[in-house]
Amino acid sequence: ELLSGLAVSRAELKNALDLMFDEPSVLDRFENTGVVTAETAKSIGLVGVAARASGLGIDARRDLPGLLTSFAGFTPEVKTDGDVFSRAAVRRGELRSSLNQVESILSALPDGDACAGAGEKFELKPESIAVSVVEAWRGEMCYTVITDSRGMMRQVKIVDPSFHNWFGLAMALRGQQISDFPICNKSFNLSYCGHDL
Repeated sequence: ELLSGLAVSRAELKNALDLMFDEPSVLDRFENTGVVTAETAKSIGLVGVAARASGLGIDARRDLPGLLTSFAGFTPEVKTDGDVFSRAAVRRGELRSSLNQVESILSALPDGDACAGAGEKFELKPESIAVSVVEAWRGEMCYTVITDSRGMMRQVKIVDPSFHNWFGLAMALRGQQISDFPICNKSFNLSYCGHDL
């Protein structure tokens, strides 16, 4: 059932993306707008789509795979122009890659009860710290948990990709017209609350 829904989503998404990427007026607005060079991206610590659109091939799915063996051989989508078009093109590639990945995982699921083991209790070690980095849809997201003497969470800190990338938007707007702000803003697709976490 999920695979069937995925096929419908894939077709609808392809249609929408083809319309957007084949439209000369869209391409005219996207190309050479809001450029962030690879040097700038690296120096300010961009992550995720914004980093990969500026030529930095960083991606936690490949660089920090952890237990997710399904990402073996994963190659991130990377563009080098650092403009709105590059950010859109990376996102387009990410969508294609994600659909393929989800389809592969769903196809490999065994028959039977998918919730086996879901009721198992998980206990945290006392007086410990755990750090986890995942590639979220905006980019690298970091979770840090510190436990107390009873193994209960004492402190939790989440660093959203937006925390790293807001300055990238500021750099993309240097020397641009004010009318370029909305398109640059959406190409970074940042979260205000993600920055404030």
